[in-house]
Amino acid sequence: MAEAYVQVERLRKIYGDVAAVDDVSFVINQGEVFGLLGPNGAGKTTTLEIMEGLRTADSGRVTISGMELPGAFDRLKQIIGVQLQATSLYERIKVAEVLALFGSYYEHSLPVDDLLHLVSLDDKRKSFVKDLSGGQLQRLALALALVNDPQLVFLDEPTTGLDPQARQNLWSIIENMKKEGRTVILTTHYMEEAERLADRVAIIDHGKIIALDTPQALIRTLDAGGKITCTAKAPLPRERLAGEPEIVGIDSENGRCVLKVTETKRALSVLLRIAEEHGVELMDLQVSRPNLEDVFLHLTGRHLRE
Repeated sequence: MAEAYVQVERLRKIYGDVAAVDDVSFVINQGEVFGLLGPNGAGKTTTLEIMEGLRTADSGRVTISGMELPGAFDRLKQIIGVQLQATSLYERIKVAEVLALFGSYYEHSLPVDDLLHLVSLDDKRKSFVKDLSGGQLQRLALALALVNDPQLVFLDEPTTGLDPQARQNLWSIIENMKKEGRTVILTTHYMEEAERLADRVAIIDHGKIIALDTPQALIRTLDAGGKITCTAKAPLPRERLAGEPEIVGIDSENGRCVLKVTETKRALSVLLRIAEEHGVELMDLQVSRPNLEDVFLHLTGRHLRE
């Protein structure tokens, strides 16, 4: 059994009449990538800031590697790394200089060359911060979070605003961090990111944890086979489709036909056969299986980005 590395117990943080964090508890195992998912205002960033020692809880307890916050903050800051949603740096400082500066804040730090290589910024060592692209800035922020060779890394929406290629690059870096045995706590608005990277995810809404398990286990709770979406040049025979056991629901979204199905492969075969029988041409055919976005919609009645 994996060793519990982070313990969050009955955490609460109140602002006026709003419970930003309301009796939140969970455990994170050593070497685990743990995803914390929720819409804006759900309480995930406040939870992270309490765990990082940046904010004090009204009640509850956070223990990391056997040390309890806030009393052990001075010791804990030597073993944790933090990438915030936005990183503000002096624009006229060079990449290598800012890494050396941040490294000087810790008892132990990684060599600048190693950090540059880790985040693929070797060729930007002498570049000013102001001349970096958005993806390069995000990689620099990640390097700053790793400057002290931390055992525990907090990543608060690390790929927001990045193009697909830059996002894939950061995913590879995070996967390597796991291979190195680091424990990672990740918040994200991208469900495919959580499904790919996280060993377990906690879904938080209105300050409460409403689900916690592996992505695959949460998806299985929907007890749904998948969805087929298409555009038809003529009306599909709804009654004929509804009579097929593989098709359990028929709807429309933005003029497209949406079929909820028990098993995508069989249902697709049925749909194509019926369309051919009735001379209906299908276009833009898409087949999808349930994902974490569907789980979140099922649990909260809204999409993650709402």
